[in-house]
Amino acid sequence: DIRRVLLEVFNLPKTGLDICLSVVGEGPLSASEVAERLDYDRSTVTRYLNDLVDLGLLTKSQLNREAGGVVNVYHSTDLERMRRKTLLGFLTWAGEAAELIDAANLTKQEYREANPTRELPDLFWESFADD
Repeated sequence: DIRRVLLEVFNLPKTGLDICLSVVGEGPLSASEVAERLDYDRSTVTRYLNDLVDLGLLTKSQLNREAGGVVNVYHSTDLERMRRKTLLGFLTWAGEAAELIDAANLTKQEYREANPTRELPDLFWESFADD
C-alpha cells in the first residue's frame, strides 16, 4: 500500500501524505490549489511540497498565467521513478533496521559473556536505559 510505504519509509506525517497523494491523484496543482482542496494552510502545503520534491516524489515546474506572471505547479514524478525511489527508501530503512538488530544482538552477547552465571533480565534493554 503506497500510503503505508510513504508513511513508514519516507517518514511522512499524515499532512505530507495527504499533500503527496493529492498531487499524484489530481496534479499538476499549485500550492494554493492543494491548500484549498485539503483545507490546509498554504505555507504548510508549500513546505511539504518542496520537501516532497527534494525526496524525488514530486516535480516542480513553472506555469505562465494568462493574466501574467508565473506560478509553481507540482506534478507526480514518473511512476517507475517513484517506484524505484520508494524501493531505495525501503531498502535503506531495512538496512538501518538490520544494523540496529545486529548491534542489539552484539550487546546481548557481550552481556552474556560478561555475566555467564546470570540470566538475562526480563526487560533486558531497560537495564541499559542510562547508557
